[in-house]
Amino acid sequence: MLLELRNVTRRFGALAAVQAVSLDIEAGEFFTLLGPSGCGKTTLLRMIAGFDAPDQGDILLEGANLAGTPPERRPVHTVFQSYALFPHMSVADNVGFPLLMSRRTREEIVPLVREALAKVHLADKAADYPHELSGGQKQRVALARALVNRPRLLLLDEPLGALDAKLREEMRSELIRLQRDVGITFVFVTHAQTEALALSHRIAVMNAGRVEQVDTPERIYEQPVNRFVAEFIGTCNLIDATVAAATAAHLGLDLGTLGEVVAPAAPGIAVGERGTLALRPEQIRLSARGHAERLRNQFEATVRESLYLGDVTHYSVALANGRTLQALAANSGSARAQLFSTGDAVTVAWRHDAGHFLR
Repeated sequence: MLLELRNVTRRFGALAAVQAVSLDIEAGEFFTLLGPSGCGKTTLLRMIAGFDAPDQGDILLEGANLAGTPPERRPVHTVFQSYALFPHMSVADNVGFPLLMSRRTREEIVPLVREALAKVHLADKAADYPHELSGGQKQRVALARALVNRPRLLLLDEPLGALDAKLREEMRSELIRLQRDVGITFVFVTHAQTEALALSHRIAVMNAGRVEQVDTPERIYEQPVNRFVAEFIGTCNLIDATVAAATAAHLGLDLGTLGEVVAPAAPGIAVGERGTLALRPEQIRLSARGHAERLRNQFEATVRESLYLGDVTHYSVALANGRTLQALAANSGSARAQLFSTGDAVTVAWRHDAGHFLR
């Protein structure tokens, strides 16, 4: 295991910014700390970097406790949202600065800088200055500088936050390629769910200083462990439910005035338990009233709102009991959906194996 956090806690007066967090991060992993502002993710990153110290717990890198080791002596580098480039230095000098500080000779520095700039596709910008670069190019210079002396661990604190939407998308692809090429462990901090899902091997979802769930992007999205994770990751319909039947094949859930639906089986769930059915909008199918597929779970509804987004249309539909659900329908290819308007009568349906029951 490359990085181990054991019951790490950090308090600021009465506020526990990080509360008894334990994580294992493997070598070569792209690991993301995801959560809303104030959840403790940046505080945790600062403690790994050595800019702050835990009040309790241990941080171990390759089995060695980092307690008392200053930031400059840790084989760790941090990339910030602000880039932190020196405006009076060329791109090459910015990238080579960490090597200069470690007393490397010019003969050593020049080829290492050239290699680092080639990895981020900026070899032709070596003589330029930061003010001559775009936002995406500045971020790539910051990445090259962080990678030039080949740290064991690269920490990225909201590194794409200052970029516009198009550049963010381009830089996501760059980060994936770069992490794969260099093989260095990345620990990435963000509040953007789409970035976390697109980039990560695993994600730790944080809330109020604690880790709610650690898992792959697919499992966190499809099988959240609680309402916070379900609501924070993307859009999710959450419907109160009581377990009416529990077998190895499926759950029967009583949705009150809506009646009973079938949901995927869940281990350890007993008849009578109350909880929530988490259902993603793309799992819901809409059809004109009377033309629904033969699915077990279906209800009559009325379209309240529709929002055309190009590749998909987002619908808000009201069920007979007044409950509102969110649904997504594809607009292109063989799956092209009929476009519905406000007030249209529709049938809402979903498969028996869709959704996830939360205690």
